Amino acid sequence: MAAEAAAINAGFALVFFSQSLVEAGALSRALSVHAPCLRHAGCSTAGEITPQGLEEGHMLAMLLPSASFTAVSTMVENLSTSGMDGITEEVEALRRTLRARLGGERTRNTFALCFIDGLSYAEEAVSSAIHWGLDDIPLLGGSAGDDLKFETTRLISNGKVSSDSAIIVLVATEIPFHVFKTDNFIPTDEKLVVTASDPDHRIVREFNATNAAEEYAASVGILPQTLTPLSFASHPVVVKVGGEYYCRSIQRMHADGSLSFFCAIDDGVVLSIAQPKDMVESTRAALREVKERLGGIDMILGFDCVLRRLDARNRQVFRDISELYRVNNVVGFGTYGEQYRSMHLNQTFTGIAFGDRQAAE
Repeated sequence: MAAEAAAINAGFALVFFSQSLVEAGALSRALSVHAPCLRHAGCSTAGEITPQGLEEGHMLAMLLPSASFTAVSTMVENLSTSGMDGITEEVEALRRTLRARLGGERTRNTFALCFIDGLSYAEEAVSSAIHWGLDDIPLLGGSAGDDLKFETTRLISNGKVSSDSAIIVLVATEIPFHVFKTDNFIPTDEKLVVTASDPDHRIVREFNATNAAEEYAASVGILPQTLTPLSFASHPVVVKVGGEYYCRSIQRMHADGSLSFFCAIDDGVVLSIAQPKDMVESTRAALREVKERLGGIDMILGFDCVLRRLDARNRQVFRDISELYRVNNVVGFGTYGEQYRSMHLNQTFTGIAFGDRQAAE
């Protein structure tokens, strides 16, 4: 890795890895030994998007050559006890650092990435705090996963390994880029009102004053005892915010029939059962629009909800989605949630597409 980084003069690396393949501490130590000058940031995954398409149990690194990218990063630890004002201050300090690296110049072509512990219950607050400090810089990212074990996710940053943390990366480049998102669901008239919940742990105990699992199962037409992650992926629920619908994906069912969510939830929230539409065609259309906007795609850094992956398998379009990512040069990872500007999302593909390098010259 050190030889390869030196060969292309990599200034920064984004690293995504399955904990079934490598332990985060061992990976961090290996990077320090074999590429001591390579600054990096990354996290554990719930599947990977490699140059060959969708994979599981892999590790990948995206190297940002210093000739085209200037990147600075910071890790915010102890999210459960940290104030959100401190995160905004960290972002503002990072912006000053980036400007100093650029010799005091300000570039329009800056974007922000964030990687957050996907089991921290803090993604909404953290995303909002980061966005607040960014001014007009677009933000996107993904919540770290642990291969659907729901035990511990890990983040790594320049020799540090942590959970209950977030990493913020600011990147300036003269290469044209476009930030986008796509999903594949349409809201229906079937409503579920949260009438009993544990917001701190994202658990819903009752919908419509009835046991949550039973009411959800009845709404989608299946038996509650047969509910699995595939059920939740195939029958998402959405919430309306500012005139637009966003997915609030269910993570798992507990023995008492309560449901854990990947996103914030609270009493009084009105959810709509969503009807999925063709994932392959909706994704293809989104990528086609990005390609037309940029005049061609060199590559895409993508954050893909693990529930999209499960749904793709369930609907037998996994290979089609994988091939679509491969031919469009998508790399990234399967997430426990996606960040897009100020929002924390579920069951969405968010990405940043880079145009042809020649267009920047």
